[in-house]
Amino acid sequence: MRLHSSPARSLARLLGSAALAAMLATGLGGCQTMSDITGSITSKPDATADADPRRAVEIYGERYRANPKDADLALAYGQALRATGQRAQAAAVLEQATIIHPGHKPLLAAYGRALADNGSFQAAFDVLTRAHTPENPDWRILSVQGAVLDQLGRHDEARGYYASALAIVPDEPSVLSNLGMSYVLSKNLPKAEETLRKAYATGRADARVRQNLGLVVGLQGRFAEAESIVKADLPPDQAATNVAYLKQMLSRKDDPRAGSGKVPMASLNTPD
Repeated sequence: MRLHSSPARSLARLLGSAALAAMLATGLGGCQTMSDITGSITSKPDATADADPRRAVEIYGERYRANPKDADLALAYGQALRATGQRAQAAAVLEQATIIHPGHKPLLAAYGRALADNGSFQAAFDVLTRAHTPENPDWRILSVQGAVLDQLGRHDEARGYYASALAIVPDEPSVLSNLGMSYVLSKNLPKAEETLRKAYATGRADARVRQNLGLVVGLQGRFAEAESIVKADLPPDQAATNVAYLKQMLSRKDDPRAGSGKVPMASLNTPD
């Protein structure tokens, strides 16, 4: 595996992959969809369903079919579908719910996320704009809007949204991570590294920040340092998995065939 080829050329090949078009933020143990901006804008989960996403689809699906006009059930069902990778169905359920409840902001937020999952970035941005207001902005939605704009190639605009989010929650690692990966998309690796290190240094960053920082360091040819980042303070088995994944991602930057497949790590994060 060659790690010292031109970073710009290597990065250009990596960023041409279908994964970035799909806008995924993937952890090493599983996949998280593009815009998991839960928290203040989600419905209260069912404890039994929450433990098993597939079971959640069954439970909420049955309840939703019995009462399809219930906004909370539509929201829970849509989230369960997204969690199990049934993104098109999730978008369909949530679209129908927003038609019935056009002013329901949690539904609009969830529908915007589902559209982004499916690569409908402009439509996602438009829907997310209606999910909060300038008078009462939601930093989670601002961050996702930034991520969507980055996928549309509008990086300067995207960073304005991240700045607005950070004005509400200073040094929020998930927003900093999105900002860092925004710099990756515009091929500014030093600035990306600086921003991701700031996110990592908060002590509140999740595994995706660690992975993205390791990737950016590795893309600059410093593989030993990248390896130490992705495996630091982890059990040996998880550390080994992280290192193997890092090697896989970095090897694809020198593989001309990588542009035709999905490279699931080198993309933008969003807060859960």
